[in-house]
Amino acid sequence: MTRINDRIRAPKVRVILATGEQLGVMSSRDAMARAMAMGLDLVEIAGQVDPPVCKIIDYGKYKYEQAKLKKQKSKSATRMKEVKFRVVTGQHDYNIKLGRAEGFLDGNHKVRFVLQFKGRENAHKDLGFVALNRIIEDLKTMAQVDQPPRLNGRAVAMILSPLPQHQRKRKFHLFHGELMEEDDFEEDETAEDEEVPDEVAEATREETAPESPSMDARQ
Repeated sequence: MTRINDRIRAPKVRVILATGEQLGVMSSRDAMARAMAMGLDLVEIAGQVDPPVCKIIDYGKYKYEQAKLKKQKSKSATRMKEVKFRVVTGQHDYNIKLGRAEGFLDGNHKVRFVLQFKGRENAHKDLGFVALNRIIEDLKTMAQVDQPPRLNGRAVAMILSPLPQHQRKRKFHLFHGELMEEDDFEEDETAEDEEVPDEVAEATREETAPESPSMDARQ
């Protein structure tokens, strides 16, 4: 929770203006008085350092900008998508699934491809590797192998990651009206570490030393 004004408990704080100008260390009371004189708020932006770093800013605007930044990071976070196949996946469904996979890759997401075996298919698991290697070849203009095909119980799986934006060229296209099975496409969002504001690092640099930180086989 962000502390502001009289909710800041530390007896002394390091104060920074909205422009980045540093006012140095002073008592919390003096810092709050300065903020009030400017018609702004005293906002604690780094309570984990000693003394805490506070910024004299418009808290309402600050809160809005932080929410906007969080939303942008959430949208840009790397996600793991999953596309499932069967040994008997026909050419039509294969094209649709790869078109969908290209869309994921073009959105900068990694894609996990899983080919599951059922019944007698388990006696021909080599076909799973043939199928996934075919996918690698078909998506070579969009992706690179992040994890090669591996056998895991009754399935063979691999992970592809997108090529750099300027190298991508889509080969498969989806048409309006095509439906996907919901369980064919799944996602997991990766967690992001909280970042320390640049001004906090700058303000504490002098006093704080850095720490070590299927396809059918007949097709």
